[in-house]
Amino acid sequence: MSDTASQSPYRTAPDPERTTMPPGIPYIVGNEAAERFSFYGMKAILTVFVTKHLMDSSGALAPMTAEEAKALLGWFVAAVYITPFIGALIADRWWGKYPTILWLSLFYCAGHGVLAFVDVPINGVEPRWVLYAGLGLIALGAGGIKPCVTSHVGDQFGRANAPLIERVYGWFYFSINFGAFFSMLLTPILLDRLGTAWAFGVPGVLMAVATFVFWLGRNRFVHVPPAGPSYWRETFGDDGLRAMLNLTPLLLFVAMFWSLFDQTASAWVLQAEKMDRVLFGSVEPSAAQFQAVNSMFVLTLIPLLTYVVYPFAGRFVLLTPLRKIGAGMFVAAGAFAIAGYAETLIQAGETPTIYWQVLAYFVLTVSELLISITMLEFFYTQAPRKMKSIIMAFCMLSISVGNAFTALVNIFIVREDGSVMLPGASYYWFFTVGMLITACAYVVWSQFYRGRTYLQGDEVEELAVAKP
Repeated sequence: MSDTASQSPYRTAPDPERTTMPPGIPYIVGNEAAERFSFYGMKAILTVFVTKHLMDSSGALAPMTAEEAKALLGWFVAAVYITPFIGALIADRWWGKYPTILWLSLFYCAGHGVLAFVDVPINGVEPRWVLYAGLGLIALGAGGIKPCVTSHVGDQFGRANAPLIERVYGWFYFSINFGAFFSMLLTPILLDRLGTAWAFGVPGVLMAVATFVFWLGRNRFVHVPPAGPSYWRETFGDDGLRAMLNLTPLLLFVAMFWSLFDQTASAWVLQAEKMDRVLFGSVEPSAAQFQAVNSMFVLTLIPLLTYVVYPFAGRFVLLTPLRKIGAGMFVAAGAFAIAGYAETLIQAGETPTIYWQVLAYFVLTVSELLISITMLEFFYTQAPRKMKSIIMAFCMLSISVGNAFTALVNIFIVREDGSVMLPGASYYWFFTVGMLITACAYVVWSQFYRGRTYLQGDEVEELAVAKP
């Protein structure tokens, strides 16, 4: 046992005899639901805010163009998922996961506080810079804690209850979308009726609640100690380098999926503005609120896939993680193709029903569940024991790369005269074809993947990964 572990007042390894759910899991899930309410509530209104409500220092409206808004959203999400390396390094080398999550959450709260004052006049300061400062703090806080939280989930399990990990990551993802669903419905209403301070401030309050819930679970968690100086030897040793080398192609392939998926908060919102959004004959959600459809489908499809579809399909084919991810890539292309067809109708002068986006969201959600949950579980198990957080940050790098690609595309396609190289539906077809090409290349690569599985408190076992 290391000195750090021997001095800790908390349990530093999972109970090797426990076969039931770890006692700290409810606190992690509760924290995640509140934190995701905070993040997705702010993200849900960001495109609408910068294209309709953003002002300059004189108080006059100074909105961004559609391409600027899509690029901003892309760069912001890219930043959120590149900063995980900061939190992972601090957690795995120096502080441990629990203190890192607790302290970086304060930056997260501060970022929401700054955004709540984006409309307050400050002499000589453009509101855009206040916006950028708030988003920067959120990116540092949200990104910094992200790999620590996801790896902290896996740290609670030993060999005896390891079969529960897949199910817990499913419910962990369920909590993400439980919080996101309500925030995507509420924050657009706050923006329309009460203004910017409430719309950005309420998610900040929920982030403070998330931090408090996490603190309450401190005596229930397994606190895996940081590696200390040995961290560098393990990270850059044979196992660490092998793990990162094995997983690098996977994160690059999946990056294209995230390029498509995160445009639900930008391109799809702008598309929804031009559609007939009446549902069930009388309900008309705003374009920003319509993002909640994704979370609604996640909440219903996770139990269906976990308890019905996967067990049934498993009778006929071995459902390996790599097979799930590959299937999800092809499904994602179908979702963007549906959105592309809807955009074709808009270009033809029609006002298509929002049910086209409902269908696209359903298909995209199936893709998300096949890819995103599987990636969390797979990267965790492939990470050597002392570098769980850094490998989870490595996993999230795929989201950053995908959103950076989206941002660069939206910068590149704007000509000097202000016209766009990929107008209307051609924008959607570009990403659809890109996803299909990526999926085909992934199928070839996945035939040759081999890796190892590592769990806390256990010795290394070889992982036989069936070929897709």
